[in-house]
Amino acid sequence: MLFMPPERLTKTGNQIKFIGFELIPVKEVVLFAIIQTGGKQYRVSPGDILRVERLPGERGDEVSLKQVLLVAHDDQVRVGRPWVEGAEVKGEILRQGKAKKIIVFKKKRRKGYRRKQGHRQLYTAIQIKEIVV
Repeated sequence: MLFMPPERLTKTGNQIKFIGFELIPVKEVVLFAIIQTGGKQYRVSPGDILRVERLPGERGDEVSLKQVLLVAHDDQVRVGRPWVEGAEVKGEILRQGKAKKIIVFKKKRRKGYRRKQGHRQLYTAIQIKEIVV
């Protein structure tokens, strides 16, 4: 980012002009999808890495997620009812693992009732490769 003194900066519409310079904004390509897996919804773009509930497969395997709720590409938005027809999100499994342990502790006061139990949730880390519409 350039830092210029405010007296040399003027803004007109979508362009920012410096005295003696003119910067033309670069339009960013927007491509994302909202998918559903493991009972949760995620907003994903190509290149994203996310942890989802455990999916079958080994490290390096390709995974295809077909429950796509919404696809947005630049100004075009396709919303599914409930899924977008013909859309899928392709990714690669990076890791199968277990999350940090959480402690489940139950107690009833004055009754001598105490139960301690631990749980580690299984997850799959995937990297989004492409969004097919």
